[in-house]
Amino acid sequence: MATAPGALVPAATCAAAQGPEHVSEPIAYDAIVLAGFGGPEGQEDVIPFLRNVTAGRGIPDARLEEVAVHYRHFGGVSPINEQNRTLRAALVAELERRDLDLPVYWGNRNWDPYLNDALREAHANGHHRLLAIATSAYASYSSCRQYREDLADALEDTGLTGVLQVDKVRQFFDHPGFVTPFVEGVRSGLATLRGRGAQHIEVLFATHSIPMADAQRSGPSTLGLGDGGAYAAQHRSVAEVVMSQAGETGTPWQLVYQSRSGPPSQPWLEPDINDAIAELPSSGRDAVLIVPLGFLSDHMEVLWDLDTEALETAEEHHLEAVRVPTPGSHPAFVAGLVDLVTERLEGTPATDRPALTSLGPWQDVCRPGCCENVRRGFRPAVAGLAP
Repeated sequence: MATAPGALVPAATCAAAQGPEHVSEPIAYDAIVLAGFGGPEGQEDVIPFLRNVTAGRGIPDARLEEVAVHYRHFGGVSPINEQNRTLRAALVAELERRDLDLPVYWGNRNWDPYLNDALREAHANGHHRLLAIATSAYASYSSCRQYREDLADALEDTGLTGVLQVDKVRQFFDHPGFVTPFVEGVRSGLATLRGRGAQHIEVLFATHSIPMADAQRSGPSTLGLGDGGAYAAQHRSVAEVVMSQAGETGTPWQLVYQSRSGPPSQPWLEPDINDAIAELPSSGRDAVLIVPLGFLSDHMEVLWDLDTEALETAEEHHLEAVRVPTPGSHPAFVAGLVDLVTERLEGTPATDRPALTSLGPWQDVCRPGCCENVRRGFRPAVAGLAP
């Protein structure tokens, strides 16, 4: 991907091009790109969608069918696209409420509408300075850098490299707008379980498992955040905040993982949520509250891995169980995303940005080598210093 003369950050606006960790200059963006993961919208879409997700890994269709059963159970339709349509509409309404004249274009990494379509549409409508919001809150290859790489690929594919400037809002794992819905959910969920007579509840904060090699390389290498890198550290820090703000510091909790998809020989983050649930009765627990802390909306991995498999595991072990809602289009979450946009429009200094953990506010421009994928190597990516 081409880089403008003197720039260190590909496709960046002038204020971000030299790579400040936090951009403190106002930037007159003229549009927003909501970058989604994408999902199938019919049975015939399922295998082509999974081929897109696993492109370059040589996975045969027979193995993809093992995952396809989750989608086929729901008619081949992932709820994620409709959820992003709802989120986009809510963002548009909040921007209009604040008199911010910024259209919101929506494009996915793995299914229609694609990021290529969003960039072409933005350019056709005369927009040149775009601010991307990725539908993922945490640091890792799959939850941050891959979005940045796919935006860079989309610029190349559409021939808009050097024509469009694309920055990205900071990761918002500890922004109050993202955390508030979980705090409300934990309070409500624990009240529900106690109302059913539960006396010994454990809270399980669930997120997507990733390979240990990717986890160790998540976030800047200079932070030294220990096992699991920034990915695990961010989740643990947010879970602590949620329990504190919910007034439940005495209630036991743990961070667990779900949706592992790698070969058995490859180490992934553990424990698996089902294994953790199975152990709870031996610790005297009679109930479990499941908090999908790693997810923005009730997409397939929430509906299947949590609402189907995890709740079945809880029932098998005679545990009362409740699953907390994801942020979705919660007003606090939507307002928080627009707050992230205004930070960049106004050039808000890092010291004035809200962050509920000591890890934040996270960087606007990713550091060199951030969230490396050791299997694929470094590919061009927007919103970060090379490589």
